[in-house]
Amino acid sequence: MADICAPMSGNIWKILVKEGDKVKEGDELMIMEVMKMEVPIASECNGVVKRLAVSEEDAVEADAVVAVVE
Repeated sequence: MADICAPMSGNIWKILVKEGDKVKEGDELMIMEVMKMEVPIASECNGVVKRLAVSEEDAVEADAVVAVVE
């Protein structure tokens, strides 16, 4: 199981997966907006998205868990 964390503080702009989706290492899970730049957040392992801890437009701090892949 892997906790996927935000690489920096920003806003969740777009969520590209839903709970239950199968993902591979490197697949983009969501896109953050940080200082008007798009920053992708990718899966760190192969597995299934067990939990999304954020919604679109949520503000998150650096290192906050945004998803769990098992």
